[in-house]
Amino acid sequence: MLKVYNTLTGQKEKFETVEAGKVKMYVCGLTVQNYSHIGHIRSAINYDVIRRFLEYLGYEVDYISNFTDINEKIVKRAEEEGITPAELADKYANAFLEDIREFNIKPADKYLRVSENIDQIIEMVKTLIEKGYAYEVNGNVYFSVESFEDYGKLSGRSLDEMQAGARIAVNEEKENPLDFGLWKKVEAGEGWDSPWGEGWPGWHIECSAMSMKRLGATFDIHGGGVDLIFPHHENEIAQSEAYSGKKFVNYWLHNGTVNLSGEKMSKSQGNFFTSREVLKEFPAQTVRYFLLSRHYRSPIDFSYEKLEEAETSLQRIENARRQLAKVLNLDIESAEDNKENENFFTKVVELKDSFAAALNDDFNTAEAIGVLHDLVGEINSFLNQKDFTLNEKNFAVLEETEEIFLELAEILGLKFELNKAPGADDKLVSPLISLLLELRDRARDNKNWEEADLIRDRLQEIGVEVTDTPRGTEWEIKGKEE
Repeated sequence: MLKVYNTLTGQKEKFETVEAGKVKMYVCGLTVQNYSHIGHIRSAINYDVIRRFLEYLGYEVDYISNFTDINEKIVKRAEEEGITPAELADKYANAFLEDIREFNIKPADKYLRVSENIDQIIEMVKTLIEKGYAYEVNGNVYFSVESFEDYGKLSGRSLDEMQAGARIAVNEEKENPLDFGLWKKVEAGEGWDSPWGEGWPGWHIECSAMSMKRLGATFDIHGGGVDLIFPHHENEIAQSEAYSGKKFVNYWLHNGTVNLSGEKMSKSQGNFFTSREVLKEFPAQTVRYFLLSRHYRSPIDFSYEKLEEAETSLQRIENARRQLAKVLNLDIESAEDNKENENFFTKVVELKDSFAAALNDDFNTAEAIGVLHDLVGEINSFLNQKDFTLNEKNFAVLEETEEIFLELAEILGLKFELNKAPGADDKLVSPLISLLLELRDRARDNKNWEEADLIRDRLQEIGVEVTDTPRGTEWEIKGKEE
């Protein structure tokens, strides 16, 4: 049974969808004014795994996200770059799509753009005014928080608490300092025509209008970063439920922040790494693995040192995948069977169940990765038995194990290339390495351990990993992705 932590109730709840067998899911996207940073990528990876697991469970998932493609920051940045706001938005939206492809993140089924949904936003604002939830002053439209009885139910704050702690610039147009903008007046020629004059939509109304247009008045999952709980998602709930008269979202999911030296990574603070900067230093798969090594709701401290640790840990999984593939390419030696096959595969199936149980518990990727490492340990122990021989029975068992291994890795979005490092010329490299290993074997036979270790260590220095197994000496070329 899948249980999901719902920010709205502050507890884990059994997951039940509005429509049987289908999940309608909206995740807040980017304001496309710059390249994505690792905080954005963490969010995208987390919700990608959530989507993948829901699909693994058999749900049909309609996964929607958005691009905010017009606001003051975009206009200012476009002026700095000497292009139009539309060109700037296209540039960074396309860059984000390129970035997520690198990280093996499935694109959303649809990326909704604010500029393409102005009519829907204006209709929603008009309805809120007609219902008495919003008011217009000098071409600006505000939502009255006092008119919505449940305001504060997502963040757990009362209006009195919010007003007492508010640090909001004085705006004499507002009836209450906490009232938020639905429509903002702009200079002629910069915005869209509306019943209140030329303007732009407010930030919060965008997500409400676009998500409901695609997914309906009530849908299953709304995701985003923990920093969006208040005011963005709180305001979304208020305006959406005031507009429709129905519950807006059943499950609110929020991922934790990516921190640098204990501080949240943020463009406004200037303490961030763009995803492209990080990819110059580490393979995308290492970054993905690292970001999944903590539960999605927990903050994660980012550093290149931690990525190096993740790379070493991930390598153990990659090695097991390669060893499986190598063994399954060997010739079957006999038709004999042994009890170890049955015991081994029983453990494999138990670990598959444990993996699913981890993700059924509020998508606990950290625990799921731990289970994957346990599976790697079982595979290594089985393959490295002193008297291991490939027979018909354990070949079948290993084939099924490989299928399970790849199935679990796919849920996490991990993929493994079996080819050697790019640029390796097998016609020359493979024979030379084989010759060196033959010399090493002779040295070992003659108990010349110093020479044997020297050959192994020198190969290691140039990126060739040597492993002694019951099947003989095996090697593979290691190399960072470019």
